[in-house]
Amino acid sequence: MLGVRIPRADEAMIISGGRRGTDGTPFRVVIGQKAWVMPFLRRAAFLTLRMQEASVTETCQSTQAITLNLSAVGAFKVGDDAQSVVAAAQRFLSDQSQMATLVGRIFAGHLRGIVGAMTIEDIIRERQKLATEVLDASKAELAHIGLVVDSFQITSITDSGSGYINALAAPHNAEVQKQATVAQAQAEQAAVEAQQKSAQAQAQYKQQTAEVEAAAQAKINVAQANAEAETVAAQQDSEKRQAEAKKAAIEAQTVLAEQQAELAAKQLETTDVKPAEAQAKIVKLRAEADAEATRIKAAAAAANDRVALDQMWIQLMPEIVDKLAVAVSNSNLTVLNGADGLGEVMSGLVSQAVQILNAAKAQTHNSHRPGADQGAVEQPVAAPVTRPANGDG
Repeated sequence: MLGVRIPRADEAMIISGGRRGTDGTPFRVVIGQKAWVMPFLRRAAFLTLRMQEASVTETCQSTQAITLNLSAVGAFKVGDDAQSVVAAAQRFLSDQSQMATLVGRIFAGHLRGIVGAMTIEDIIRERQKLATEVLDASKAELAHIGLVVDSFQITSITDSGSGYINALAAPHNAEVQKQATVAQAQAEQAAVEAQQKSAQAQAQYKQQTAEVEAAAQAKINVAQANAEAETVAAQQDSEKRQAEAKKAAIEAQTVLAEQQAELAAKQLETTDVKPAEAQAKIVKLRAEADAEATRIKAAAAAANDRVALDQMWIQLMPEIVDKLAVAVSNSNLTVLNGADGLGEVMSGLVSQAVQILNAAKAQTHNSHRPGADQGAVEQPVAAPVTRPANGDG
């Protein structure tokens, strides 16, 4: 029964039985294409072409006879040509997992040989050189079995606890720590300087801000002062204008009052004062006469040599004025010149009463002096001129 076999992209198909390969190999190799396989007469197998990894952990000794533990890893695969596939198939087709084991052993053998010819210092400093030498030494040997090595890397190196590597690293570590300390100190100093610069910048900013604010506040204060001064000036000007207006109003009112008083006086001058009004004026003047009499009485009381005598005449003064006032009120007189005329009448009455009092006092005092003339009596001054009520002169 005929069958078609198609290998994957990472596989090589090995067909055995029948005719040999084109290069005289015992197999026919098919890579990347399909092939017819005759059942019972032909047999097909597949060999992986994938990249594989081989790990190495080996104990080695350096030229100083110091034991080292090295770990490494290498990458390999079966070659893509038919010769490499046939060589690998002849060795690993039945058990392909043996490829990584064999490759690891090959790496380990070359690694021991190369490390034995190097010092630990060289191994540590030239780790990549060691890996390259192992890789180059392994390529030729692995090519014979159809394998291709892509890379080989040393992953770790230890001295099995002898402390040699640590001793080698101590000066470097100390230098590194020293550099780290210096770098840390420099970083801290830089940080402090940065903080100081930041603080200085902030202080300058605050100072500049304060100066700007002070200048702005000063301008505001000046503006406010100017506004207040203008307001005060405006208020003073307004108050001055109001005072002037009030003064003008008062002056106008005063002039009006004077004009009204003058008009009333003129009207009063042209109008006869009624007897009742005259009587009221006389009563007022009588009260004023009483006050004058009281003042005279007090003055008389102050005189030590004639207190009793003057007291008698002072008591008679209101009665004299009263009688004179009654006489005037019953005379039905018309007073001219308004209030001034009435005042002249009352002043005349009071004056006459005073003159009568003085004359009586003089007579009394003379009567008390030796050789005095008992008949000499001072005559009173004539009363003011009045006009009959009918208007005849």
